[in-house]
Amino acid sequence: MKKLLLSIIPFLTACAGEPPQNIGVENGRLTTCPKSPNCVSSYESDEEHGIDALNASLAQIEEVLLRLDEANIVNAASNYLYAEFTSRIMGYVDDVEFLYDQSAGVTHVRSASRLGQSDLGANRNRIESIRNATR
Repeated sequence: MKKLLLSIIPFLTACAGEPPQNIGVENGRLTTCPKSPNCVSSYESDEEHGIDALNASLAQIEEVLLRLDEANIVNAASNYLYAEFTSRIMGYVDDVEFLYDQSAGVTHVRSASRLGQSDLGANRNRIESIRNATR
């Protein structure tokens, strides 16, 4: 069993991908989504990538994330939160960011897969689940 586990670990690590270097806040906004359909953002307006901002504070969102086994909060600041979500079976990692806009009273969001082309709606479903949990 130990030998089998050791042979699987490199595969699972490869599924994680490398942390992106182009995320964070730039000019008061989160990074735009790539053209691939594995990203959603409240700063995008097209049907494939666009999603509504959250009517929740970062504290409410952080509270939800702390209850999720697949979420790992990497960076939490006064108006920005960054978390990695790891899928249970394959170990794929998605990067999820939240930016609180005090003037609008909403939290903008960006959720993107590190690897692959399609996410089969995983990023959109994740944000909608977080939205429902903060109501």
